[in-house]
Amino acid sequence: MLGVGVYFLRANKDQDDYYVGGRQIGPWHIGLSVVATDVGGGFSVGLGGLGFVMGLSGSWMLFTGLLGAWLAAVVLIPRVKADPAFEKFYTFPQIFDYLFSRPVASVAACICMIGYLGFTSSQLLAGAKLASGTFEEISLNQALLLMGIIAVVYTVIGGLKAVIYTDTVQWIILLAGFIGIGLPVSYFHVGGWEAIRETLPEAYFSLTNLRWQDLANWGITIIPIWFIGMTLYQRIFASRDVKSAKKAWFIAGFFEWPIMAFMGVALGLLAKVAYEQGLLLFDVEDIDPEMGLPMLLRTVLPPGILGLMMAAYFSAVLSTADSCLMAASGNLSTDLFGPYLKKFSTRQQLFIGMVFTLVLGAIALLIALRATNVLDLMLYSYAFMVSGLLVPIIAGLYTPYRSSSAAIAAMLTGGTCTAALAYLDLNLPLGLDPNFFGLLASLATFLLVYKIEQLNIKSTHT
Repeated sequence: MLGVGVYFLRANKDQDDYYVGGRQIGPWHIGLSVVATDVGGGFSVGLGGLGFVMGLSGSWMLFTGLLGAWLAAVVLIPRVKADPAFEKFYTFPQIFDYLFSRPVASVAACICMIGYLGFTSSQLLAGAKLASGTFEEISLNQALLLMGIIAVVYTVIGGLKAVIYTDTVQWIILLAGFIGIGLPVSYFHVGGWEAIRETLPEAYFSLTNLRWQDLANWGITIIPIWFIGMTLYQRIFASRDVKSAKKAWFIAGFFEWPIMAFMGVALGLLAKVAYEQGLLLFDVEDIDPEMGLPMLLRTVLPPGILGLMMAAYFSAVLSTADSCLMAASGNLSTDLFGPYLKKFSTRQQLFIGMVFTLVLGAIALLIALRATNVLDLMLYSYAFMVSGLLVPIIAGLYTPYRSSSAAIAAMLTGGTCTAALAYLDLNLPLGLDPNFFGLLASLATFLLVYKIEQLNIKSTHT
């Protein structure tokens, strides 16, 4: 991975290369990069945790990813990629600048950057949990430092081309590790199908072992991310044309569900079987579900093979961490400091972008050192961005209701509401996610401010 970063350090000539890969990348590279970024190590570990707790029904979480990818392919990509106004953009907030105003873009950039810092941290934490759960000589913090330094360094030096091309390699390694090593070895170690059925309750093999609130909460958090994800807009901009981008999104959706979804929860389910059978060779009375899978792999895989499987997982971790870090860096260098960097030469701007990536990577690493749960950190980061950005972008792209004041008010209200409710950990109505209420608050605020603004304009004219 570091070698690929060095290669593209020599190849990158300007910000077009660094942030959007020269805008000429094909659909398979883009598609595999999208799914590697979206699923990545965090969802790999998170899916293992869901399989450990609820069995095959946990796969529905990534079904919402399929819906989001295909919906975005049909609705969003033709609107964004075919609009000549967007053809020179690097970041998602630049669209807000075009649709609304510069202040709206700045607020959007801050929300994106904070969200993606949290998401980068979740990926580094996922990798560290895998490493420390698998290799007892390595502590969680040591693993975090090792994972963080490697991910940050090759992302800093290589930019988006390095991210996308390493994503392709990483995703192939991950699939090969799951299909060729993790699943078959674990399956035979726990005793095969009969032993699995005898060990776990029937609910673990059902696709209905979940509440409607689970599906609703995953849907309201994950589907909208396909419309407001900075990493996804970077790949739309990096695609050759509309047809190529749409094909990439269809590829990504298919790999998310059913392929990755069922492989991830199946490994978690096998970890649960091994735990119930007493096959995990550790003191695990109060086991963290997300640690069940690395403990299983550490138990069943011999040295060498274990290394290959861990390479697969670490590939998934890095594939998401680097993309999210590039997104946050793009927000900082283009959306927040862009006007101040124009006086510098192209090479100087490229170097400043690399410095921003390095600083943000260090901050993400510090956040990861204080966090505990991968899936929670990921979903909170998603929810913060969705509740702040979804309503304004839908209004700007698809309706005539364009008001900078309404957009800023909706962003601040939605993001703040979701963050506050998540922090307070209240028992919300119907067991719904804070994101539901953040989105409702954002929509109500947008409509209210827009209506007041229109009434003021009308009274001024009369």
